[in-house]
Amino acid sequence: MEIDKNTLEENLRLWLREDIGHGDISTMLTVPAGTMGKGRFVMKEDGVICGLSVASKTFTIVDDGVTFVPMIEEGQEVKKGEIIAEVSGDLGKIMAGERVALNLLQRLSGISTKTRAFVNEIQGYSTKVLDTRKTTPGLRFLEKYAVTVGGGQNHRFGLFDGILIKDNHIKAAGGITKALELLSKSAPHYLAVQVEVETLDELKEALDHRVPAILLDNMTTEMMAEAVKITAGRAKLEASGNMTVERAREVAATGVDFISAGSLTHSVKALDISLKVS
Repeated sequence: MEIDKNTLEENLRLWLREDIGHGDISTMLTVPAGTMGKGRFVMKEDGVICGLSVASKTFTIVDDGVTFVPMIEEGQEVKKGEIIAEVSGDLGKIMAGERVALNLLQRLSGISTKTRAFVNEIQGYSTKVLDTRKTTPGLRFLEKYAVTVGGGQNHRFGLFDGILIKDNHIKAAGGITKALELLSKSAPHYLAVQVEVETLDELKEALDHRVPAILLDNMTTEMMAEAVKITAGRAKLEASGNMTVERAREVAATGVDFISAGSLTHSVKALDISLKVS
């Protein structure tokens, strides 16, 4: 997944206006205008870096005379104490863009780090790690990018680019069969269809309708293993609900095709990174 440049710039300008407002008063009162210097981005813990181009663009928008130089590659695993990038130019401008750049770099790196942990945990299995729509409003395009940097894959981006029949759809429609009958009358042929099931009976019902992809919601590991046997390759199976790194390997061992985890984005811990100027 690539970051759309226009979307990024539009949002960065909004976020910078939110932070800077009518001016960085602290810096204006303590740092003489035109003071030049540089800063180093230093790791305060181990992790997987994501968002270097985002940080760079942040400073460019504040002042195109500021130079941002990455010292590592996007997606690289780094250790505490490592310098991952240097920025140089007008110190007042650097400080004005510091918080937005760091906030994004830290959050995206936290997501890529968590995703990499999931991916590493299930090495040896064909199961893939997926994200969800449980993202921060306004940050979805960046958070889903961070998942791919960590080695995961994107599920649908929004409500518009895939059909996922969830429990509330099923309830409102009057059951899985009824929901699928309604779907068959008008669903665009180019959109992927997936049905969420909570029991093995619901799984069998979905399979009877030749649904190509089925989400196993909050099933025990034993139920998932049985679901794989029942499905016998007739549909792609996604395990979801309370997925953790610690549980990922035993879930992958059941033979499911995908593991989706909302925790990759909705409650991830930002990676600790600091900017020190000189």
